[in-house]
Amino acid sequence: MGSPKKPLRRSQEWFGREGKQGFYYRSWLKGLGLPNDMFDGRPVIGICNTWSELTPCNSSFRELAEHVKRGVYEAGGFPLEFPVMSLGETQMRPTAMLFRNLASMDVEESIRANPIDGVVLLMGCDKTTPALMMGAASVNLPTIGVSGGPSLSGHWRGQPIGSGTGVIRMSEMVRAGELAQEEFVEAEACMQRSKGSCMTMGTASTMASMVEALGLSLPENAAIPAVDSRRYRLAHLSGRRIVEMVHEDLRMSKILTRTAFENAIRANAAIGGSTNAVIHLLALAGRLGVELSLDDWDRLGSHLPCLVNLKPSGEYLMEDFYYAGGLPAVLREIAPHLDLSAPTANGRTLGENIASAPCWNRDVIRPIEEPLKPEAGIAVLRGNLAPHGAVIKPSAASPQLLRHRGRAVVFEDIDDFKARIDDEALDIDETCVMVLKNCGPRGYPGMAEVGNMPLPPKLLRRGVTDIVRISDARMSGTAYGTVVLHVSPEAAAGGNLALVRDGDFIELDVPGRRLHLDLSDDELAQRRAAWKAPPAPERGWAKLYVDHVQQAHLGADLDILVGGSGSDVAGDSH
Repeated sequence: MGSPKKPLRRSQEWFGREGKQGFYYRSWLKGLGLPNDMFDGRPVIGICNTWSELTPCNSSFRELAEHVKRGVYEAGGFPLEFPVMSLGETQMRPTAMLFRNLASMDVEESIRANPIDGVVLLMGCDKTTPALMMGAASVNLPTIGVSGGPSLSGHWRGQPIGSGTGVIRMSEMVRAGELAQEEFVEAEACMQRSKGSCMTMGTASTMASMVEALGLSLPENAAIPAVDSRRYRLAHLSGRRIVEMVHEDLRMSKILTRTAFENAIRANAAIGGSTNAVIHLLALAGRLGVELSLDDWDRLGSHLPCLVNLKPSGEYLMEDFYYAGGLPAVLREIAPHLDLSAPTANGRTLGENIASAPCWNRDVIRPIEEPLKPEAGIAVLRGNLAPHGAVIKPSAASPQLLRHRGRAVVFEDIDDFKARIDDEALDIDETCVMVLKNCGPRGYPGMAEVGNMPLPPKLLRRGVTDIVRISDARMSGTAYGTVVLHVSPEAAAGGNLALVRDGDFIELDVPGRRLHLDLSDDELAQRRAAWKAPPAPERGWAKLYVDHVQQAHLGADLDILVGGSGSDVAGDSH
């Protein structure tokens, strides 16, 4: 008997051809020094790389990709690395979020158009993670995620400082006259001590945790520091595993089920994760046809406690989180709230992965009976100011402000805010509610992280550290405060947020899930009749984005990108 026939893989539509077309597809790759038997039907693994020197969070990915390749070769696969648009959160203007959907298109089309059987996603910085998952989901091949990992803990003058959180806190100290500018600059290198993403529980670490909680990575993906050799080991093992996933035809849609999203929402609550995870998971679910809504975030996760004592909600950093046991320890702690039968990328169930996960530091990862903060998941607010919803992160808010009624101090846009916030004549006190308009998906455009508005210096000097802030913007996952975000519909789309004026009174009731503007329907109708939409971009990506972006409660994906087109592609290039 002859040896069994190898299955006809997707890549063989390119490499298995005879005649001119097969010559084209194989010959130019042979220019890399590849022997002929690399095209014999073995799984071709695309390594989707977001390395860029303009994305410092992802600056270790060249090395990371080499370790993935080792694993792919060992398992009998054929690795081919390719670049996609890299979204550097700290450098891109006006906001990396403007380009999340564009990068997802780059990922989707790059995967579909090329001879790829399985995909390894190298992702780290905030928007690279959802962009890569969204794009890959719309093609739906076997896929595994490898996050880049957080940087080493920041230290300044004997004290830990964390990405983003430290910047925000110290910048307010400068504005209050409590910290010299020279000291502020000195702290820059002390905070970012190595390659890697933010080492607080910001959006990058939150999304790495979501990748793991969803089951799309190997265990421990979320927390291993970027420069720890164990991060390279994880990449190596992921390279091996993706080849097996191709043999098993374990596609993204088999892992990213409704159950997986429910588990991720609950995990986000337990880690005190970023509000940005709401928008990103809603968009990802939309690519897969999984029914997921803003209300699911409140229903499934809002009443769970925060167990992870990390900045901005606590005091430690991601390096400490990894040494304490990382996400597997957290998931084991909340296991009664999870569906442990959920499949994961390593071929085991979630329950099997976390069954013996240890916790080595109970001050970093608290037991569920003694949480850092009770009922700390994302809360969804509704009312006439946010008919389609708004979100708040109670674990980062001041408890005494979670029920509050105050006079509105309104900023029409971010430029108006910057022009007036430092004015000593600004009519504001600690009882007021700061309102920022026109910073949503259409309004900025791109929905920048400006929702955690800095407080006026005159309040900071009096020791006021938090007041209620409301906007249609997002905020960094490293930020903190009583900040209501993602108001939907946004001001630029004609939502009631656009109608708020100085002196109006606003009621915030987080326990009651209410956000109300104290105006009659008649008054709102009169104001709406006088409202004019702000000017929109006239060309390029910004125009396409504004014309097609959905509102925040739907995930801010483009309406033309919801769903997927699969992996089939017709036609030859020559």
